[in-house]
Amino acid sequence: MTAISDDPAARARLTRSAAFASITMASVLAAMKIWAVWKTDSTAMLGSLADTGLDLVASIATLIGVWIAAQPADEDHRFGHGKAEALAALFQVVLITLSAVGIAYRAVGELISGGRVASANEGIAVSALAILGTFALLAWQRHVIRSTGSIAIKTDNVHYKSDLYLNLAVIAALVLDRFVGIAGADPAFGLMIALWLAWGAWRASSEALDHLMDREWPDDKRDEFIAVLARIPEVHGMHDLRTRTSGVHDFAQFHISVDPQMTVAQAHVVMDKIEDRLDREFPGVEVLIHTDPIGLVDETGAAAEELLPQDGSAVT
Repeated sequence: MTAISDDPAARARLTRSAAFASITMASVLAAMKIWAVWKTDSTAMLGSLADTGLDLVASIATLIGVWIAAQPADEDHRFGHGKAEALAALFQVVLITLSAVGIAYRAVGELISGGRVASANEGIAVSALAILGTFALLAWQRHVIRSTGSIAIKTDNVHYKSDLYLNLAVIAALVLDRFVGIAGADPAFGLMIALWLAWGAWRASSEALDHLMDREWPDDKRDEFIAVLARIPEVHGMHDLRTRTSGVHDFAQFHISVDPQMTVAQAHVVMDKIEDRLDREFPGVEVLIHTDPIGLVDETGAAAEELLPQDGSAVT
């Protein structure tokens, strides 16, 4: 698996390339599906077109989000602009949800009226081409996600994955309606597509909200972080660890206990050692360290909990 790059410029290039690839793919697919809807009058195909149109808008939002997130910290945004990716991801979720509602409304109406498709060959051909193009896009997105950890590209990847099933559903709907003669197959599949999109939007929203709400790192990542500090002999204790992720940037702040006989200069050397070790294990992480003499804990509750046992190994 490709490691997440610690070069901000490389990350920015990769995330922009994935966003441009999404925009190009969505534009081509939208043009083909407009033609297919005109030829087939299919509710399922219309749902596929609506999804692709929203993919295009969402991909443009992704491009804007990753571009803003890649900007360096400035005087007004000292922690950087990483949350722009989460905002772009949430914008995509809103669009996907609206798409699902619109498709469901059309599908229910067609089920009630008993509408049938006018043709199927064009829709099947376009959907097959869409599947091939989507596979190529997903492969590039997976590479970018492994290399950057971008939440905006992850969200983009989620609904392009759903496009595979969506296009297969369109093919199935057209075959069953036109060639097998099952009335209502097309709107029924359209309704299933709408429900699938709504479920995908719900799942995709969780990580974006975690970033915006500064959710703590996963337990295994926190444990690994603590274990790194436990291997530094000058660190005799640790408490009040607080972590968060913003875009592709990780932040951590914590208290450590050191020998009270240390001079300020000696403590500074220890802090540099800690920062260097953490940067090797967690590339790009930004840390804020508060030093306490051994035995001094001013915090209360969970913040006062000792995270390193007396033998220096991490608490799990």
